Amino acid sequence: MSASTRKKVLRKCKIRGRVLKTNALDEILSFVSRFQGPDEDEAIDLLLDELELESQKSTIIEKESVHRVVSRLLEADAAVEESSDALVAGSSAIRVVDAFLVPKFRYDPIRKQFYEHTGSLPIHGGASAKAALYKDRFLLLSQRLARDQNFSKPAFESEFSHFGSCEISPIQSLVGQTGRRWVMGVISQLEDGHFYLEDLTASVEINLSNAKITTGFFSENTIVVAEGEMLVEGIFQVLTCGFPPLEDRDKSLRQLAGHDFFGAGTLTKEETIRLADMEKKAVNDMFVILSDIWLDNEEAMGKLETVLDGFESVEVVPSLFVFMGNFSSHPCNLAFHAYSTLRSQFGKLGQIIAAHPRLTEHSKFLFIPGPDDAGPSTVLPRCALPKYLTEELQNHIPNAIFSSNPCRVKFYTQEIVFFRQDMLYRMRRSCLMPPSMEETDDPFQHLVATITHQSHLCPLPLTVQPIIWNYDHCLHLYPTPHTIVLGDRSQQKAFKYTGITCFNTGSFSTDSTFVAYRPCSQEVELSAL
Repeated sequence: MSASTRKKVLRKCKIRGRVLKTNALDEILSFVSRFQGPDEDEAIDLLLDELELESQKSTIIEKESVHRVVSRLLEADAAVEESSDALVAGSSAIRVVDAFLVPKFRYDPIRKQFYEHTGSLPIHGGASAKAALYKDRFLLLSQRLARDQNFSKPAFESEFSHFGSCEISPIQSLVGQTGRRWVMGVISQLEDGHFYLEDLTASVEINLSNAKITTGFFSENTIVVAEGEMLVEGIFQVLTCGFPPLEDRDKSLRQLAGHDFFGAGTLTKEETIRLADMEKKAVNDMFVILSDIWLDNEEAMGKLETVLDGFESVEVVPSLFVFMGNFSSHPCNLAFHAYSTLRSQFGKLGQIIAAHPRLTEHSKFLFIPGPDDAGPSTVLPRCALPKYLTEELQNHIPNAIFSSNPCRVKFYTQEIVFFRQDMLYRMRRSCLMPPSMEETDDPFQHLVATITHQSHLCPLPLTVQPIIWNYDHCLHLYPTPHTIVLGDRSQQKAFKYTGITCFNTGSFSTDSTFVAYRPCSQEVELSAL
């Protein structure tokens, strides 16, 4: 080490009002010797900055303080080298996004672009927030539909310009019109027994008795595209009714001008390519997803132990275990008084997981609350499980993650949405008419078609499933994610729909079913004990 470097370190310490002990100076010089040129100055400044934070009470810098700071800096440097670049070092392969941290974007129909909402979002919104919920949903699907070639207005008028064109008419323009028209609106029940179609301009009563419908569940609150004609009575007779067509994910992303709708941060093109390459190499990564883990049921806990024993013995342990509620066989409502027992049962779950050292060391554990779990209310999105319940578990499993319902996970470049709700049963109950059996008679496929075309996880009426008005955007599925995981009590199913992998885990405590998912190949293994 040159004398000039020694003088440089001493001078910088003197400027900062610090006195170096001889052995502390030797430790600093040993660290700085790893760097050359301009990096040398940066290394000295960084080290002295950290030392100031480390020892603020004394002006004398000891060897022990320098050793601690140097060790910390070298560990950070090693992490950067392992991940090949600073990006991957700062953000691991698996990033969990809580629903309440998802950024909110609104569409401006005049400028035809999205802008981020920057103000505060109170849990208890005013009346305008409820109106904005419906408006934002409508505009989201409206701008998507406007890019569909089948529903766009012809650029030039000619005798063939309207051939095969289905230009959308505002509902307000239907007054006094004859002939068939295409309209887009949300189905609502403004009067008992009378259904209406509403857009941003007006509403019109509709007759769905003779309507030919497409795949999906048509209920109140769903946004539809309908073809029909006005009757003399002022009722719009619907002839054909379907959901707004889906848009390719890449096409949606091109329209977003770099906005981060998912909430996991924006990436440059180079970073995306690099992460995609790393994702292709991650062939051994696997997610194990279980729903309905009743901690108060000895049989269910025995089955869970069997599953964990099986994965403990495999060559490469799963990267992530996702435990979705309910975590009790009894709803945690006002009649539930066994919270202290439930807390100790979570602690017991922690002990069971901790008894598997390989899983504890190499796997992450994500906990998502169910519809009947403890929380402020049954409204969506639901916040994470209360800390009181999970404290003992976290003592055993420090890397356990407690997130909201729904919850988002980003695996390198792949976007995955987890949602625990008995949607199939509730959507079927809310249907205005039996679903079409032309394309499929599988109810799960109808459910997948509904939530993807609506770009919303829960398009039920707010009277059936309340939603926090200011946080409705957390349930949006736009742009469409790569994978949608539904925790539903209905039969375990998997279905690939227009490139989107969708599957239902089934109920672990009732049917002993769970899913092993390989994100690299989007391969779904429906499993059962």
